This record gives sequence, structure tokens and C-alpha cells, in this order.
Amino acid sequence: MDKVERRIVIRRPRKGEEAYHGGSWKIALADLMTALMSLFLVLWIISAASPQQLAGLAEYFRTPLAVALSKGDRDSASTSVIPGGGTDPAHVDGERARVDMRTQRLPTDVRRSLLELRHRIETVMEAKAELRDLREQTRFEMTPEGMRIQLLDTESRPMFRLGSDRVEPYMRDLLRTMAPLLNELPNQLAISGHTDSLTYAAGDIGYSNWELSADRANASRRELVAGGLDSAKLLRVTGMGDRVPIPGSAPGDPVNRRISIMVLSDQAAARILAGHWSAPLQVRK
Repeated sequence: MDKVERRIVIRRPRKGEEAYHGGSWKIALADLMTALMSLFLVLWIISAASPQQLAGLAEYFRTPLAVALSKGDRDSASTSVIPGGGTDPAHVDGERARVDMRTQRLPTDVRRSLLELRHRIETVMEAKAELRDLREQTRFEMTPEGMRIQLLDTESRPMFRLGSDRVEPYMRDLLRTMAPLLNELPNQLAISGHTDSLTYAAGDIGYSNWELSADRANASRRELVAGGLDSAKLLRVTGMGDRVPIPGSAPGDPVNRRISIMVLSDQAAARILAGHWSAPLQVRK
């Protein structure tokens, strides 16, 4: 029987055929760690920042870069091909007509000082037990004219006696507490009274919501002055009746019975003095 010759095959790996051990996962891990470190750093900065610093930071990112670089000149950020704009069918005076009270912004330093005032008022209200329950009835709103402070009625805690300008004790305490804080800023003030749409039995021919809103605004003025407010800061005290309800509320909602204290910017105060007050109001028709 012939011997079967065994053939021995030896395979030698060629150069470059070794298994490749890549490092791409290391790059992905490094990116993840960098992102996490950045997140933790931002969270740490936010937790350590004061409310004033946070307000300034928010304002920085809220301000468009082009407008910020041009120091607030709206024309530099114009989208019109021709600088200044031409006749616009929607606006009689072209693009410049769009720069009205609804599009103007408060200067950053004015906005910051108003936010600091809000913080001081909220801090005092939190510190005084008798005012703490009124926080939900106190609203702050930044507008192109300044900061609006609204003191709202509720069924359970009205600011005035029903149908009267007689101030409730907690409302009196709140107004007199706010007075010295309002003195800290040079801004002038405007006070307006508002009512709901519930009418008196005699209608508008007798004592009506017009008189009631004006009397309540004036009663609030007296309490602020009694609390130490410089009366020279008061520029206007008006009664608006039920003409300007809070947006989204029913005309008869008690929340519309309110006192509005506007801390005016210098520009808004100048417009009032010049008789050119043109702030848009959401008037109920």
C-alpha cells in the first residue's frame, strides 16, 4: 500500500493584516466628557450668580448682536434694501414707522435697575408675613414704557371694599411698604385704577366705574405718599374704568379690579409731559 504523502501548508500573515484596534471610541468619550464638564460648569455658575447677574446675562443674550453693536440704532439692523425704508403699505411712514412704542426696548441699564427694584419689592414681601400672601396678587411686567406693577383683586382677598375706594389694611400695608423702595429710583410714576365690567344700578349717569377707578387710583396715591413716597415723582393718576381688562380675562373677572403703578422710563415720562403719550392699550370694545 502506497504511502499517502501529507502536504503541510504553513500560512504566514502578511504585513498589515493584523487586527486593527482603532481609537475612535476614545474621541467620542472625550467629547462626551467635555460636554458634561461644560454643562456642570454652566450649572455651577448659574447657582452661584446673584439675581442681578442672571438678569444681566439674560439681557445680554436677548439683545440682537447687530442692534447691540449699533448702540440701539434700529436702522442699522434694517432689513430694507434702502436704508431707512420707503413707503410701506402697512405703515404710512415706511420702516421708520415700525419703530414705535411696541418695538422699542428699554436701555439695558434702565432695565437692570427696574429688575433690581422688582427683586427688592419681592424680597420685602417675602420677609413680612402679612405681605407674603399677597405675592400671587402682585404682578410685574416689563414694557417699552418701563415696569408695570399690578396689584390685583381676588374674591377671597380684595384690595378695596366692594364698590368703594376704602383701602383694605393689607393693601395699605403693601403700598406703604413699597413707597420707600420706589423712592430709591429717580423714575417718575403713573398710577391707574381699573375695574371689572359690573355696573352700578344707576349706570353711567351716576357714580360709575369711571369714578370708582379714579377714586381708587387716588386712594392708592394717598397711601404711597403716607408711606414716604416723594409726591414730586407722581406724574399722572388716572381712572380707566373697565376699558382695559387684563388680556385673556373675562370682562367681569375680579382680577380686572386692580391698581397699576407704572415706573416710567425717562422717554415715557417725557412723552407724557409733551402730550404725546401713544402707548398701545388693549381696550375692550
